Amino acid sequence: MNELSNESISTISYITVERVMGFFDQKLTRTVNRIHLFPNSISTANESFPLEDVHDLSYRPFSGGTGLFYLHTNQGVFTYEIDTKPTHFIQAFKNLRA
Repeated sequence: MNELSNESISTISYITVERVMGFFDQKLTRTVNRIHLFPNSISTANESFPLEDVHDLSYRPFSGGTGLFYLHTNQGVFTYEIDTKPTHFIQAFKNLRA
């Protein structure tokens, strides 16, 4: 395997929120993870997708400064909450697909 295939071309952070219910209370845990764009794949904390299985990337901003990042794949659409615009990540993906 080529050494370059292990180097990330671009990354973007996403947030996961876990709600834990206690007997008298509930706690929210926010975790920051990363989506990595590699020459042959896109990977998250839980999944990895070959680039040939990724159809498109899109973004929907919200007024509060966060937004939803959509990863359109053969397995369906995966949604990630992000707090920065993914313009550089999407452009790097399009450059790879060109």
